[in-house]
Amino acid sequence: MSSDRPVPVAFVDDDAALRGANVQTLELAGFDGRPFDSARAALEVLDENFTGVVVTDVRMPQIDGLQLFRRIKAIDPDLPVILISGHGDIDMAVDAMHDGAYDFLAKPFAAERLVESVRRAAEKRSLVMANRKLRELAAQSAADGPLIGQAPAIVRLRETLRHIADADVDVLVVGETGSGKEVVARLLHDWSKRAAKRFVALNCGALPETVIESELFGHEPGAFTGAQGRRIGLIEHADGGTLFLDEIESMPPATQVKLLRVLEQRTITPLGTNASRAVDLRVVAAAKVDLGAPAQREHFREDLFYRLNVVTLRVPPLRERREDVPLLFAHFLAQATQRFGRPMPEIGNPVRARLNTHDWPGNVRELSHFAERIALGVAEMELRQPDAADSDATLPQRIERYEAQLIREALAFNKGDVQRTIEALGIPRKTFYDKLNRHGIDRASFVPAPADS
Repeated sequence: MSSDRPVPVAFVDDDAALRGANVQTLELAGFDGRPFDSARAALEVLDENFTGVVVTDVRMPQIDGLQLFRRIKAIDPDLPVILISGHGDIDMAVDAMHDGAYDFLAKPFAAERLVESVRRAAEKRSLVMANRKLRELAAQSAADGPLIGQAPAIVRLRETLRHIADADVDVLVVGETGSGKEVVARLLHDWSKRAAKRFVALNCGALPETVIESELFGHEPGAFTGAQGRRIGLIEHADGGTLFLDEIESMPPATQVKLLRVLEQRTITPLGTNASRAVDLRVVAAAKVDLGAPAQREHFREDLFYRLNVVTLRVPPLRERREDVPLLFAHFLAQATQRFGRPMPEIGNPVRARLNTHDWPGNVRELSHFAERIALGVAEMELRQPDAADSDATLPQRIERYEAQLIREALAFNKGDVQRTIEALGIPRKTFYDKLNRHGIDRASFVPAPADS
């Protein structure tokens, strides 16, 4: 999706000596200088997908720099164009800037002035392209369906879900809080032959022990104090469809025994009666701990675990599929702007840095809420405030954490490029590497994977 290649700069000038010298200046500054001896030659390669900047002399034969600027503006009004003008052309260049040209440099200009102007224009272009990509990802996510992502683990999970959707087996879904376990359960239902029937969900950790049995198994009149009428339990309510039991590790031991009987015999016995009724349903249980590990299982019955463990699906946490963060964020942001009736916001460097560097302990749910706050325009202060964990830290500790955060943000913005990062931070190269070691920052983790060819 992204690339660590240098930013391309199209330099258009019919003077071979000036063209060569300025392209060399740009390349020494870390850009990909691309020389063109005429506007016509440049127009053959410039389009809306050009990711860099155009620098052009004003006075050229046939198509001059101002005409070139206007043609580029028609191709892509967001493509930055920097004009080079002699003193006699300054008024024209100023008019062009009013029409949308990014900057103009009056001859003779210092090499540092050219590099600085190109760098600022490149940052603007990077933001434009990132926001366009965000919109493309939002459209792509709508076509991908509910389980969004292109990470290998998610692709395999989707394939497994389609493979077992019509198999009448109970399924255990394991994953951290907010990772998308209910999405997996719903897809199992929606892609199965049970899709026309009910999908019934219960969070086992949300109900007290005195209530959960009645909710699951139902009751007859007089079964207990206050039971005045008959109640159909969720298990019977899901007959023909799917019953999703979230946080099943929180289910009381006594209820586990009764659930095991349901799974083995496919019958339900409501409270207050000895009469059993047959049920036809698939049970999908979800846990945020590894029930196969005795230390984590605690009070969960081993026999119930093995009965549920016919098929176990693991939903990876977001930190293990960072490549899916932009796609998911685009999807949630598009949903939020539509729900709140807001326009799609422009995404700046602080948001991009957060997407690239944050570990997302709340997983997909946390990312979704972050997208909602961005859509509402209330996340800017959050991005500027120190982490809540700093509140109990000493001043030196808080300074260290803030320094590490700034380094990570600079690495993320510059895609791991050392030269650009140390220039942005304004520190010597040796100091930069010393700080990486002290903060335990792996520069290579910020370098994007090569784009697919």
